[in-house]
Parts: sequence; C-alpha cells; structure tokens
Amino acid sequence: MHPMLTIAVRAARKAGNLIAKNYETPDAVEASQKGTNDFVTNVDRDAEHLIIDVIRRSYPQHTIISEECGELIGEDLDVQWIIDPLDGTTNFIKRLPHFAVSIAVRIKGRTEVAVVYDPMRNELFTASRGQGAQLNGYRLRGGNARDLDGTILATGFPFKMKQHATPYINVVGKLFTQCADFRRTGSAALDLAYVAAGRVDGFFEIGLKPWDFAGGELLVREAGGIVTDFMGGHNHYNSGNIVAGNPRVVKSLLSSMREELSEALKR
Repeated sequence: MHPMLTIAVRAARKAGNLIAKNYETPDAVEASQKGTNDFVTNVDRDAEHLIIDVIRRSYPQHTIISEECGELIGEDLDVQWIIDPLDGTTNFIKRLPHFAVSIAVRIKGRTEVAVVYDPMRNELFTASRGQGAQLNGYRLRGGNARDLDGTILATGFPFKMKQHATPYINVVGKLFTQCADFRRTGSAALDLAYVAAGRVDGFFEIGLKPWDFAGGELLVREAGGIVTDFMGGHNHYNSGNIVAGNPRVVKSLLSSMREELSEALKR
C-alpha cells in the first residue's frame, strides 16, 4: 500500500469513528450556517482537527487544503492533502445516515491516493494511481452501460448556486426521459464512490469544490471511468462542474446536456 494511503486511511477511520459516535448523541451537535444553505457543525471541525493531526505527525512539511480551515501552507508545496472531514453535513444534522470523510493527496497537480470512508456502513473506498480502486479490499469496476438507456444517474441540486436552477432543471428533465431513474443523496464524495462501485452509472453536479470531489474522482478513474467538466474538458477543478461515469455514459451525458447549458455553465 502507498505509504500516504496508509496515513489517509488511518486519518479517515479516526475521523469516521468520531462522526459515528456524535451521530449517536445528537444533543452534543452544534450546527451553524456559514453561507447560503451551507451548514457546519462542531463535529466537522473536530473531525478536521483529527485528520490534520494524523497527517502532520507523518508529513509535517506537506500542504493541507481543507473545507473548514482553508489552506495550511507547508514547506512542500508540491504535495497537497485535500480534505472534506464530513461530506454530507446536512444529512448528518438531519440524522439521515449518509455522509463520508474524503481525503485525497495530489502531488504536482495529479491525484495519487484517495480515501472515501462511510462510517455508518463501515465502507472504505480507496485508490492509488495506477493500482485500481477498492471497497474494503475488493477491487472495484464501474458499470458497463453502453448509453443512458436503463441507467441510474446521481446528481446534486445546485442549492448554493440557485442562479443555475433553470438550466439545471432543464438538464434533469431531458436526461430523465433517457435514463431509468435518478438518485440525489446529499454527498458528492459518496456519489462518485458509488459510480466507481457501479451502484450508479453516472453523476453530474454544478459548482463543487475540490474537497467535494478530489477523492471520488480518483476512485472513478481507477475503476475504469472518466471525469470531465460539462464540455468534456478538464476544467472541473476551476469550474466545479463535473460529469463522471464510464466513457460511453459520459459521452451520452455530455451530448444530452450540451443544448440545455447556459453560457456560464460552459466555462
């Protein structure tokens, strides 16, 4: 196992255990709003501190980019740990048991290792570049759909960016006539992990942040899928607009979506 993956797994499990423990004691959870429809809890912050502490002990010189504390610049700018301590905070607050810890390591702009850990199901999704993706040690291969017919697609509403509501709803409407059904779970990290596992066939979302998708993106790629922006390019780290699935599903998604996109979503 890649040495950094070992540390990422240790950090994710530690944070996941803390999250699961707090899920059992909802009275101890303090939630606040940090932006429009955007919530954070003391558990997000505590889990983040745990993860950073585990990383710092082994790699004190690395840079860490995390959802709650932003960028912690290290001496080594080439290595970045990208962390979402609790992806699916709203689910956690509402006591809907679907959320995950996401950790990715990028070296010179390429994601090398990834962990997405669902503490409620004890499902550990891992990937190392060129070594494949695994769920609890078993190799993952994404779905083999040839087009959108019969597919299950996952998505997330752009609840922080409601200016995109009209084109988004138009895209969903068009795709709904071509696929079997949709899932909207509230955790982009798990949506991408589920694409890697073949539990859903494709995924798209508007305006994600790197910590939402960095871990899940490598899982998809290492399970044989691809991840692009809405135009089929590689600008998703800047735009946050993501399409994922096997190459045929992504091609079908992109061609169906294209006509419905506003100019702002084509960047």
